Amino acid sequence: MTDSALPPLVVVAGVTASGKTALSLALAEALAAHGIPAEIVSADSRQVYRGMDIGTAKATPEERARVPHHGLDLVDPDQPFSVADYSVYASAALAGIAERGAVAILAGGTGFYLRAVARGLAVDELPWDADVRAAIEARLVAEGLPSLVAELRGVAPTRAAAVDLRNPRRVVRALEIARLRGDAPLPEPRGYGRAVLWLGLSVEPPVLREHIRARARAQFEAGLVEETRALVARFDPSLPSFSGIGYAEARAVIEGRLSLEAAIAEDARRNLLFARRQATWFRREPDVLWLDATREAPLGQALAATRAYITA
Repeated sequence: MTDSALPPLVVVAGVTASGKTALSLALAEALAAHGIPAEIVSADSRQVYRGMDIGTAKATPEERARVPHHGLDLVDPDQPFSVADYSVYASAALAGIAERGAVAILAGGTGFYLRAVARGLAVDELPWDADVRAAIEARLVAEGLPSLVAELRGVAPTRAAAVDLRNPRRVVRALEIARLRGDAPLPEPRGYGRAVLWLGLSVEPPVLREHIRARARAQFEAGLVEETRALVARFDPSLPSFSGIGYAEARAVIEGRLSLEAAIAEDARRNLLFARRQATWFRREPDVLWLDATREAPLGQALAATRAYITA
């Protein structure tokens, strides 16, 4: 895309439960109040799945009515969706936002999605093969994730060190690439095409732990078990999409393997570990303006930085 076809881009990054959705909505509405239209593009690899709403903390219909959203409900849980697919989708969404003269707020915790768009990762240069992918996914079902992780570490140790080895989708894709091109480095990023403002939300660990625990309980109280029950009635529960935090625990409740309280505790435990991995990823990102969101979303700082960026 040319510079003229790209909207100003504000990234809102941070670990799970750090307040990215709330800040993105507030920032978009504050910009609109200053005569600057803004639209939100989700950068969450689980929110692309239709029907997975509560467990992915997806923006509600009411929130979507307040600010235009993109990147939600793109595929069913049984459909493959890669970072390359996301890049194609995001490019089209950004072109539309540019045509409407709006600012794009790219918000989410999937670091690879954020990099693909805001850093211009050349994901289209990564190989893919449907037969190889199908064979790896069949092995995942038959042998489990540890078997794939062991192979990835053996054939591509450099790539394995950069992948979330607890995430089946990431491991499957990394192993597919490794089988096709070995342990070669990833293509160099191309850049976005214009300046990008990166905002990061940081939350002190004790407060983040409370946020995560409270959200886990709230999601189960909001009907996560019922949402999961409806999904597994339509789709194979062994699909990688069902390994996501929340849905695995809800399935355990449905199947009688965990009590409700144990499931909530396990959900929070897994999210805490996930947040640590996200924090490690985001620490590697350069040029991020980190905002302290320990007690409340720092809208004032975000708005000031965004207005300065737009007028620069």
